[in-house]
Amino acid sequence: MWMIQHCARDVLEALAFLHHKGYVHADLKPRNILWSAEEECFKLIDFGLSFKEGNQDVKYIQTDGYRAPEAELQNCLAQAGLQSETECTSAVDLWSLGIVLLEMFSGMKLKHTVQSQEWKTNSSAIIDRIFASEGVVNSAIPAYHLRDLIKSMLHCDQGKRASAEKALCSPFFSIPFAPHIEDLVMLPTPVLRLLNVLSDASLQCEEEYEDILEDIREECQKYGPVISLLIPKENPGKGQVFVEYANAGDSKAAQKMLTGKIFDGKFVVATFYPLSAYKRGYLYQNLL
Repeated sequence: MWMIQHCARDVLEALAFLHHKGYVHADLKPRNILWSAEEECFKLIDFGLSFKEGNQDVKYIQTDGYRAPEAELQNCLAQAGLQSETECTSAVDLWSLGIVLLEMFSGMKLKHTVQSQEWKTNSSAIIDRIFASEGVVNSAIPAYHLRDLIKSMLHCDQGKRASAEKALCSPFFSIPFAPHIEDLVMLPTPVLRLLNVLSDASLQCEEEYEDILEDIREECQKYGPVISLLIPKENPGKGQVFVEYANAGDSKAAQKMLTGKIFDGKFVVATFYPLSAYKRGYLYQNLL
């Protein structure tokens, strides 16, 4: 949920800016959303099919599986050499993002689902079914906020679809999620977090603690300059090692080499950690 929220907010902010300037992206899909390790955000890329709203010069827009109904109709007419009476607007981007978020939540590709007759008849029921699935965790209130946000983006009538600006006001974005360990392995940042390194006994013995601190710093500096190193002695974060590198490239190299390394008889687990949270001194408690 942390990653979905992060991605949804970043892409919606990008779309709100784009749409405010009068442009439609027209090809929003997973491969056109990239993670920026240095700026710690998701970015929207590939504007090859973009057009100025009301002045569309691209006939065939959006990718199969992420194509809004009105774009589907327009593309079919264009292939037949006919002109569509309804122009595609920025609402097509919200539809695509709605599908992307639904796929992120369900863990499934939904191309065949959204092209089915059942989806065309009652997409809302299918969304409800996905959120009620036994195989999907997070059935609490935050998930229902996400469900409602996605539904607001997937109205078949583009006039009823939420705008990017309105979608950003969803209560889903007011919930403070903590990242799971899978999120922190997947999204590189300049900060590395090492688990399974120190025991409680090491934390209590000042001399041993200082020796281990120096050993860790020496090992981590093999992969790039270490800006800062933190090992909290109390919760949250007790016994975890936080290493801040100058850039995400060094952090990625260290994560690759340190994962699985044996330190003091233990197998090290290395993940990344949000730089913004680290700089604020905020250590998430629920990471696993």
